[in-house]
Amino acid sequence: MMMGNAWWNLTLRFLLELSALLGLGMAGWTISTEFWRWILAIALPLVAAVFWGTFAVLNDPSRSGQAPVPVSGAVRLVLELIVLFGGAAGYYLAGHAATGIVMALLIALSYAFSLDRLGWLLRQ
Repeated sequence: MMMGNAWWNLTLRFLLELSALLGLGMAGWTISTEFWRWILAIALPLVAAVFWGTFAVLNDPSRSGQAPVPVSGAVRLVLELIVLFGGAAGYYLAGHAATGIVMALLIALSYAFSLDRLGWLLRQ
């Protein structure tokens, strides 16, 4: 079995994805004031989730294999890194530096155990 698709790594990735959306929402709330904080707190995670679910690599074994908008593996990898590390940065910006750092380390750990998936993505 490929480590990138091991149950524990897929579970970790899923939890990191959810955490990234929360971190983006927290950043949106923190970096703005009054009415706009509501807009950004909702819009940042929503836009990230739409991009995450829409732009995919065809036949990605870590996903359903379907891609509403097919992209190259390199584009998908950049999108993943922006969303995940953006969420970690969101925690940091919202005043939860330790959470942001731990999340960034967990992202790096997940990708370190996903070298097979990284190679697959870069070949697509």
